Amino acid sequence: MKFALAQLKKSAYNEPFTFDEKVNVSELETMNNDIRQIEPVRVHGQCFFQGDQIIFSLEISGEMILPCARTLVDVPYPFDIHADEVFTTAPYVTEDEDEAEEEIHPIDGEVLDLTPLIKENILLEVPYRVFSDETNDQMKSPTEGKGWEFISEEKKEKTIDKRFKKLESLLKDDEKKD
Repeated sequence: MKFALAQLKKSAYNEPFTFDEKVNVSELETMNNDIRQIEPVRVHGQCFFQGDQIIFSLEISGEMILPCARTLVDVPYPFDIHADEVFTTAPYVTEDEDEAEEEIHPIDGEVLDLTPLIKENILLEVPYRVFSDETNDQMKSPTEGKGWEFISEEKKEKTIDKRFKKLESLLKDDEKKD
């Protein structure tokens, strides 16, 4: 989502410039995170000037698919993020400013790209874990993998560990002696 600086100065100098677009952020699926799938997100908001600063007030909404923490099935997770991003056209930014003003982004060149900030805000919104509300998702969950297998209580009672097979014969010998 790119804006030309000249266009913003012309459109947003006297009154707020509004926008509403769909942004493709499918690159998030390939990163090292839990997002399995994400459709293009809707970004709408407004932009206005305040001195040397350009302030974007964004609403980012969409839906991502995350794995269930219990069963690893796909869980849709809708999100709606409000973000304010501040850019500056000043050639210098002092380090003595308040901590609240630390997140002022300098503008490189004549084009302002919001896509990296949109992706960053979405990544910050990913929850630590999600759970599926569906009761039949237990059947879809994996039952075995590399080096492990799910064993139910019924199956556990019926099987005898191979290591104790010889001990079982000793118990039978003791019963015969009595």
